[in-house]
Order: sequence, then structure tokens, then C-alpha cells
Amino acid sequence: MNGWLFAIVQTLCVVFFAPFMAGLVKWMKCKLQNRQGPPPWQPYRNLLKLSRKQVVLADTASFVFRIAPYVVFSVTIVAVSVVPVISVQLPTAALADVIVLVGFLSLARFFLSLAGMDVGTSFGGMGSSREVTISSLAEPALLMAFFTLAMNASSTNVSTVIAHLSQGSLILYPSLIFSSLGLILVAIAETGRIPIDNPATHLELTMIHEAMILEYSGRHLALMEWAAMLKLTLYSLLIVNLIVPLGVALTLRPGDLLLGAVSVSCKLLLLALFLAVVETAQAKMRLFRAPQYLGLAFILSLLGMMSHIILEVR
Repeated sequence: MNGWLFAIVQTLCVVFFAPFMAGLVKWMKCKLQNRQGPPPWQPYRNLLKLSRKQVVLADTASFVFRIAPYVVFSVTIVAVSVVPVISVQLPTAALADVIVLVGFLSLARFFLSLAGMDVGTSFGGMGSSREVTISSLAEPALLMAFFTLAMNASSTNVSTVIAHLSQGSLILYPSLIFSSLGLILVAIAETGRIPIDNPATHLELTMIHEAMILEYSGRHLALMEWAAMLKLTLYSLLIVNLIVPLGVALTLRPGDLLLGAVSVSCKLLLLALFLAVVETAQAKMRLFRAPQYLGLAFILSLLGMMSHIILEVR
């Protein structure tokens, strides 16, 4: 199979599947809480409904507010395109460096925060301030977790790290355990899930992501919501492929790709169930406790790197 064609098809599949991933987590949460809940495909209906509505812009909105949805959505798609999903043999593998990936996500966050402050509302400024505060604590922990995993493969390329881990023996090294735990904690914070944020509420005292997009409507709101779902799917793919790389195809042969697609789908299903259980069992923590939460993620990632240097380097 042609590499570029496969990369394009893979990216389009992830973009299309992202709303279902978010809807599946919400549906599982409802079932665990003995509620009927919307079906997993409800986000598709919401996005279609929003795309048909008229865009309402505030009088104080500048061009930044208008272009932010398109920039955030486009940059998130670019970040998705460089992450191995089914196979590591991608023509975009050269761009799949962890620093480049974090840079793409930071660029999207930059425009999202600017858009929240652009209109001048108190909620938008509050949400942007909280988002920047959390990201300033989450990004060092994320990079530390990535670097710890990268030290095992002597490369910061995501495809190389996944290929190295999938070819290695099934041994739970301390560095992999600590860095995996740190990556999971950071992913929960970066995607705005409980206990850091609650995507199902608009309570002004607790919302972070929702506060920044409160002034959006119509197709602009649809793009912002879709980008948030893509970010959730992106971090989910990073977790399942880095922590449990079994099944990821190392070639582009049809049999390997089929096995990789089945493997990734099963792992995403289990991760969605795990996320639903965690969000059902836990309550949202106070905003002032978020630095302690992210500090724990950084310490776990740092312990992973130290254990790799002390115990595993020969």
C-alpha cells in the first residue's frame, strides 16, 4: 500500500472516529451511573446541528477570534497525522518527534487562549488564565514522560519509540511504569477530564475549557468541540501505543494492518472503559489542588528517568 495514501486515510479515520470516542466515554459513564444517557454517536448529531446554525460574533471580536477555530482544528489534525495509529511505517514519521508534537499542541492552546481573552468577557479571561496555568505545569511533566520513554529507544521519534517497545521483551521496567503513570495523569489534565476539569458542566467556578469557548456559536463552536474530541483521541492513541505497543503494525502489509486496526480498537475500548470508571468514582478536585496533581505527574516521570539511568543503563 502507498505510504502517503495510508497516512491520509489513517488521519481521516481518526478525525471521523474522534466524536465517537468522546460519545463512547460519556455513554459508558451514564451506564455506570444507572442513567439512560445519549448514544455514543450523539456527538455527530451535535456537530451537524451546530454546523447548520448561524455564527454570532460579538462586536468586540477581532480577527483572532474568527480564525482561532480553524487554526486550532487544523493544527490538531496535523498533530494527529504524525502520530502512529495502526502502523509505524508512515511517511510523516520524520515529523513524529515528541518536541514537534508538543509544539503543535502548544500552538493550538495558544490560539485557544487568545480567543478566550479576545472578546473581553470575564469568563473567557478566567478560562484562558486557568488553561495557561495548567499547561505550564503539564508540559514539563509531559516532556519528562516522553523523554523517559524515548531513552529506551535512544530516539525522541514517536514511531521509533513504539517500534522499539513493540519489538522488546514483555518486561515491566520501573522506568516504563513511572513514565506511563505520569503520561496518564498529564493526559487527563490536558484533555480537560475529571478530576482537573468537567467537560459536562458550565459552572463558572470550575470550568476551564468551556469558559474559553463560551462566546462561540455555529460552525465555530463545532470546530472547537471537534478539536477537543480530537485531542482526547490523540492522547488516547499515545497512551495505548506507547504503554501497550502490542499489535502495532511494523509494515504496511494488509494482514499486519488488519491486526493493528483490531488491536488499537480493542485497546481504545478498554481505555474508554477505564476513563469512564475513573470519572465515575472520582469527583472534580479544587482548582488550587491542580498544581499538586501535576506535580505528582512530574515526580513520577522524573522517577522513571532516574530509575532508567540507575537501574537499566549498563
